[in-house]
Amino acid sequence: MRCAPAQLEQALTQGLAPVYLLFGDEPLQLGEAADAIRRAARDRGFSERTRLEHGQQFDWSSLAAEAGALSLFAERRLIELRISGDGVGREGSDALRRYCERVSDDVLLLILAPGLDWKTLKSKWAEALERVGVIVQVRLLQGQQLHQWLRARLQAAGFQPTPEAVALLAERVEGHLLAGAQEIEKLRLLCQPGPLDAESLLAAVTDSARYSLFDLTDAALAGDRVRADRVLRGLATEGTAEPLVLWVLAREIRKLAAVAFALAQRQDLAPVLRAHQVFDSRRQAVITAARRYPLPHLWSLLERCAEADLAIKGQHPADPWTLLTGIAEGLAAAPGR
Repeated sequence: MRCAPAQLEQALTQGLAPVYLLFGDEPLQLGEAADAIRRAARDRGFSERTRLEHGQQFDWSSLAAEAGALSLFAERRLIELRISGDGVGREGSDALRRYCERVSDDVLLLILAPGLDWKTLKSKWAEALERVGVIVQVRLLQGQQLHQWLRARLQAAGFQPTPEAVALLAERVEGHLLAGAQEIEKLRLLCQPGPLDAESLLAAVTDSARYSLFDLTDAALAGDRVRADRVLRGLATEGTAEPLVLWVLAREIRKLAAVAFALAQRQDLAPVLRAHQVFDSRRQAVITAARRYPLPHLWSLLERCAEADLAIKGQHPADPWTLLTGIAEGLAAAPGR
């Protein structure tokens, strides 16, 4: 049978299959799936583990020999076979097919094959394995799948994240689940469990840096072009993710545009400031800055943010940091200054 990574833990509670194949190029999910199988095997008395490493000189007869060997220390054994490269060859295919024809309740075979692709599922040995065992394919997560994974991970760590916080974390990790898991562990150490908004997440992930994204927006709102440029260069040097810098700049510009529009229309600012989560400590700075900027200038900056987004994604020839610098400078210095 085939099993999705998210359903593996539940499937293991129903019993162990004699063979598992884990494959795909997402290392965190692959490693966690393997750990889940190891734990389940250990709980069911598979107390001895043997590792076989497949390579150019690998002798496939060693798999059958290891499976048939008697152990002096354990009645039930786990054999881990790590396959390198993108295939097993004819000899490996025959060996695995024969193994699946003679599985044992006392030997569990776990195959780790990060380099195999989906075409493997059409091979004879994979079809034989699927009849008696379980195949788990891990994939890179994108879009809503990535958001769902991060949200579930944050909730498991005790947080109730807002959609904006999940979106910010997704931009920061850029699809790398290991980086996402590390950031969530950092949040667990730095933040109290409970509600988690984008502001709290941003403060935590930039807390250990010499320059923070708050330094950048504070300098820009104050009209300090020199400091804004220095902070931005520091963020670049420290390896701050480009999407994160763009996110905080675009958010600040959208906030200013909303306040500037309300001012121009003589609207009540309180609901606008509340909707954009402007805290009392920054209220006056935001209003003062919004009075500085003509609305067309802010709209122009948002268009440049869209251009920077394309550059970050490799869909625009310009250098992302050059564009980000121009946006920060435009935010720090209104026209005519």
